[in-house]
Amino acid sequence: MHCFFVSDLHGKIDKYEKLFKEIQLEKPDMVLLGGDLLPHYYGGKNFINDFLIKGFKSVKEVLTGEYPEVFVIMGNDDARSEEPSVIQAELTGLLRYVHFKNVQLGEFNLFGYSFTPPSPFILKDWEKYDVSRYVDPGCISPEEGKRTVEVSLDEKKFSTIKNDLEKLTNGIDLSNSIFLFHGPPYKTNLDRAALDGKMIDNVPLDVHVGSIAIKNFIEEKQPLLTLHGHIHESARITGQWKDCIGKTICFGAAHDGPELSIIKFELNNLNKAVRILI
Repeated sequence: MHCFFVSDLHGKIDKYEKLFKEIQLEKPDMVLLGGDLLPHYYGGKNFINDFLIKGFKSVKEVLTGEYPEVFVIMGNDDARSEEPSVIQAELTGLLRYVHFKNVQLGEFNLFGYSFTPPSPFILKDWEKYDVSRYVDPGCISPEEGKRTVEVSLDEKKFSTIKNDLEKLTNGIDLSNSIFLFHGPPYKTNLDRAALDGKMIDNVPLDVHVGSIAIKNFIEEKQPLLTLHGHIHESARITGQWKDCIGKTICFGAAHDGPELSIIKFELNNLNKAVRILI
């Protein structure tokens, strides 16, 4: 199964057009979009219907029966108020929305999960506490900030990524599973932020900003493959776009340059995966 993975396109028309062209050229079996699909949250309205769906429809008109399965999640910079448009888009048959879902793909299971730990950013639609109610210096808690879709106070205060992952995968053998995450695992090649030497109130900031819950989950459950975005500069700083946690292979597609970053891989031969910049 030939696959494309991209993330953090942030509504950039040129990057999407490059993706559409590459899909038409290579005809992958599966395309995965790892969140931050839209322009910044106050500018993303109607982007899904006015551009994204039209773009994938044009690709399908060219490829007809060779059109790939397209799976998407949202990310921390996407307004959750646009989630109904993504769900509605499933009715077109052009894509499938997989946040907090488990999809059977032959011998493989695909899981999607959008939430990331608290950040310094104001939008909290897709942020949750990680393993506890701790918030890193300089970050805004899920109980504060702004939301485009309101949730209960209990969810803001007590819901965690750790508990979500337990609920999502309870009782399932994950050895042949793929996880489409927006956030990366903590202290890996994929979560390195450009925070060197920075301090808040005389406290040095952690340069690793990924999810402890996701890291612990991968260490314990050992899925086949995990896919991540969110931290654009990590690959530039570490020089790596992939990592391993035990037997699990982890790919990061986020990129802080003007190019489109695509990770291309075969599910039965992950060691030959490549990352190209177009």
